[in-house]
Amino acid sequence: MTKRELRELIESQAVILDGATGSNLQAAGMKMGVCPEQWIIENPEAIIKLQRAYVEAGTNILYAPTFTGNRIKLAEYGLEEELEEMNRQLVALSKEAAAGQALVAADISMTGQQLYPIGDMQFEELVNIYKEQVWAVEDAGVDLYVVETMMSLQECRAAVLAIKESSSRPIMVSLTFEETGRTLFGTDPATAVVVLQSLGVDVIGINCSTGPDKMAELVKAMYEVAYVPILVKPNAGLPKLIDGKTVYDMQPQEFADAMVNLAACGARVFGGCCGTTPAHIKAMTEALNDVELLPIKTEHRRFLASERKMTEILLDGPFTIVGERINPTGKKKLQAELREGSLSLVCEMAVQQEENDAAILDINMGMNGIDEKAMMLDTIYEVSSTVDLPLCIDSSHVDIIEAALRIYPGRALINSISLEKEKFENLIPIAKKYGAMFILLPLSDEGLPENKEEKHKIIETIVAAAEESGMVREDIIVDGLVATVGANPNAAVECLETIAYCKENRLATICGLSNISFGLPERSCINTAFLTAAITRGLTMAIANPAQEALVDAAYAADLLLNKEGAAIRYINRANKKKVPEKSSAADVNADKTAGQSEQVTPKKRVFDCVVDGNKGRVLSEVDKALEAGELPEVIISDSLIPAINRVGELFEQQIYFLPQLISSAGTMQKAITYLEPKIKRDENAVEKATIIMATVEGDIHDIGKNLVVLMLKNYGYRVLDLGKDVAADTIVDTAIKEHAQIIGLSALMTTTMMRMKDVVELAKERGCKSQIVIGGAAVTESFAEEIGADGYSKDAADCVRLVARLLGEEV
Repeated sequence: MTKRELRELIESQAVILDGATGSNLQAAGMKMGVCPEQWIIENPEAIIKLQRAYVEAGTNILYAPTFTGNRIKLAEYGLEEELEEMNRQLVALSKEAAAGQALVAADISMTGQQLYPIGDMQFEELVNIYKEQVWAVEDAGVDLYVVETMMSLQECRAAVLAIKESSSRPIMVSLTFEETGRTLFGTDPATAVVVLQSLGVDVIGINCSTGPDKMAELVKAMYEVAYVPILVKPNAGLPKLIDGKTVYDMQPQEFADAMVNLAACGARVFGGCCGTTPAHIKAMTEALNDVELLPIKTEHRRFLASERKMTEILLDGPFTIVGERINPTGKKKLQAELREGSLSLVCEMAVQQEENDAAILDINMGMNGIDEKAMMLDTIYEVSSTVDLPLCIDSSHVDIIEAALRIYPGRALINSISLEKEKFENLIPIAKKYGAMFILLPLSDEGLPENKEEKHKIIETIVAAAEESGMVREDIIVDGLVATVGANPNAAVECLETIAYCKENRLATICGLSNISFGLPERSCINTAFLTAAITRGLTMAIANPAQEALVDAAYAADLLLNKEGAAIRYINRANKKKVPEKSSAADVNADKTAGQSEQVTPKKRVFDCVVDGNKGRVLSEVDKALEAGELPEVIISDSLIPAINRVGELFEQQIYFLPQLISSAGTMQKAITYLEPKIKRDENAVEKATIIMATVEGDIHDIGKNLVVLMLKNYGYRVLDLGKDVAADTIVDTAIKEHAQIIGLSALMTTTMMRMKDVVELAKERGCKSQIVIGGAAVTESFAEEIGADGYSKDAADCVRLVARLLGEEV
């Protein structure tokens, strides 16, 4: 099937997917803890019967049961060498069930491994892991691909690139969102759409997560920004514990009615996830037969995005500032740090520019004495974990720009593409492949254009080439090419004419302001005057230092005078913000992170800030300064590190911080504690903190949340024994008894493995284990904890620390 054919199918009707696989196969006899793919191959009649029932119920696209058929997951059963043959057989079974009446999609999902910098797996390694599976199913003759049940936008990107580089078939992607409306890694639905549709994904949506009655707002958010069809594949409601079994009690007709509502929100591709059966799909198909679907939008808007935030660039909207500070040119201190391999100052600059209302950050690592490509990649990882702003990739080397775009977990801006042969021929295809926007620089191999006519011709040539590649005008931002008015008295006038020309041709514009005043006195006055004139002619963005108050104030005032939507409120908010006394560090300003802390910048305060900002590179030097100032190691821990991680937990709960920042801060704290612990004089009579056993229950191989809980508990001084994932109940209980553990912590991501938690609770009582048992995980609820007799439930890592302290009668 081609991408065009899939689009035409979706435009012509409501496209029906299948329902649940795992829960139905368990009902057919598949045991917990077995390899699903191997069981299906050994019991082919079960999957064929199920999928034939889905086709009879109205399914247009079946998901081949290749969900965990990648090398990482198969290796857990010693089957990694069977990857190719297993995937081929699984696709063949679905094709047999489809019998030409339905399409077959190769089903790809998460590996369970965490990508760098949160985990150890490098991005390219994950792409190659997905490619192995793609090659196998491609040869088996699948019609299209679905990447589903994804929690990480970056893992979605890895899978999509693996498919695009191995196949021309259509790609659908669906993510799983938490109750907060974001993924575990902090991505909201609209941002996911912006990044993935620009990357070339054909259908984007939501699966699992919750029931269809809870998905409406998420679907609306996706539809608002999408120019691709929206997919929904919800569970049959939320899981409940009935007679000792996990069940989904949303009946087929109730499910179907809720899916009709999702159609009214913008969905066009419909299926079922956990708990749904052929009866649910049949009822849904019948209910959607007479529903008029919303049209698939064709409008392209100018969005850039990080993993956690999108920024829209509007021709007539608020003026946008691209922060220019992360560039070593002329910055000796930054150059010195980069030569030492330190990114502490880079992170500080990123935070400061975000606080000063930059909407995008320009990243340039061009200098002598360093490996520019390696430093660019390190900077992207570090800055992406530190701030939420989208990035502008700035380099004179094509290979560096491509390497940066490949690992950037969002939609970036390229700075820049000119008519110079190397950039023109190479960077437009790269921008298209990675879904980037780009700055069009009207230069050629002959140098600067001699007049505005030549400049406009270069603009038209590059725009035409971009459109020929499949890009649109909304992907392009034209640089007005500011020259210095000291050398060319007409420089400002010519630039303003170019800005007006671009506005008339629906092209956004940008410029670097400082060139206009080069070699003249009182440069800030010239820059500010030029900026306001340019905004009145339609200038969309500028690369500037957002800390230059007069310049930024002028931009806000110009928007106000031009009566741009919301400009008055933005101007007033900025004026009010300037009245707030400046705090001691970047960490203080962001959401008042130092609530209750002294305003004085003490050594202990700087240690606190390092943890809140996740500044691993600087934390040990600040700890040393605190020690030199006479602070005891145990006091630094109690007065700086513990309060800092508590504050991080608050920011996480408030949805100001997300998983990457939480892990970064926890890692920074762990680094400081590891450094300080040998320096503490131990009291031989002191009582050690409680022992805690942590494990993901049997049959469940997900451990993201559990690993974070382990890290947080260790940071608070508990003795934590991590038994890993897929751990049997008797192993957990026996270890707890042997180690005299006060707490057992259990994690489960899947609804199908939640009941193993009850097994542990019952076995602990049977064997007289005195440990208190706490549980958590994506599908776990407080009511479930009460039903199985657990001693407590925590919704996340920060909450688990408080729960453990409460159960032990301690204070956090």
